[in-house]
Amino acid sequence: METVKKSNDVADGSAEGNLLQPPQESMLHPRNPLMKVRTYVLALRPWSLSGSLLPTMLGAALAYRLPGDNGFSWVTLMLTLCTIIPVHGAGNVVNTYFDFVKGIDNRKSDDRTLVDHLLSIDEVVSLGAILYMSGCVFFVLLVIVSPAQMEHLALVYFGGLSSSFLYTGGIGLKYIALGDIIYLVIFGPVSVVFAFLAQTGRVVWPIFCYAIPLALNTEAILHSNNTRDLEADSKAEIVTLAILIGKTASHLLYAFLLFTPYIVFVVASVRCSLWFLLPMLTLHQAFEIERRFRRPETMQYVPRQTARLNFYFGMLYVIACLFASRLPFLIRE
Repeated sequence: METVKKSNDVADGSAEGNLLQPPQESMLHPRNPLMKVRTYVLALRPWSLSGSLLPTMLGAALAYRLPGDNGFSWVTLMLTLCTIIPVHGAGNVVNTYFDFVKGIDNRKSDDRTLVDHLLSIDEVVSLGAILYMSGCVFFVLLVIVSPAQMEHLALVYFGGLSSSFLYTGGIGLKYIALGDIIYLVIFGPVSVVFAFLAQTGRVVWPIFCYAIPLALNTEAILHSNNTRDLEADSKAEIVTLAILIGKTASHLLYAFLLFTPYIVFVVASVRCSLWFLLPMLTLHQAFEIERRFRRPETMQYVPRQTARLNFYFGMLYVIACLFASRLPFLIRE
């Protein structure tokens, strides 16, 4: 979104610190409603939403292969997506708010929704509240059509919802080096289990194994983001896993998160079905991104490139699960 600033704008200290103070420059926001809508959409960080979309699709794919008594429901799938994705978007908005309030985001940050005053603080808070409420509305509809018990769905859903808020809100798990654990759990087993439970009304514990490759690949998005922001986060006096282990170990961890799933798929293709080689089509892109991770001049682009890789990787994984002749560990009861 373009903004027109006074020509006497100067780069003072406020560009690096907490920008809660009213901006000194006069901002002229476009009156075009479509531009405002675009700003709201970009505030959700749509490039990151594959982190919740793909585990949901994976859980639904596994449910399609092992359907419950009522069979597979496309309505349930759509309601599940409409329940999970708004919560993910709300978590991103909460992250934007608290990173700004705590003085972590500045004019060099990737997310500058509040830094550049594209949206006001009140607008960001309202957007987060609307997203959480819409997720809850769709959850009620999902409870009505799903064969799962309401208590079981609620336990998984509100566990994920509260975690999305506590990631930066409340105790701020992100700021005490626990964000990676939350990210790994929520965008892995929790989302997969929720989608599978909503379709079938039961939980088959081996599906946790299927969540691991996608969870590791998704965690690589967050870890690359934290490694890129390592110096800025250190100045803001917050603690992330990347800060604790340093740049060299962070590179090794990123490589582990990125390439371990491919090893798993090679083993699965040998033991079960050649369909599990399908995600290997993204291996070349993974090597390219890993090389960019090692170079400071290209590191800033790695999180979004990893998210793009995650989308293609995850979709091919879902397709493999749909068409594989045999799914390891999963036997219909």
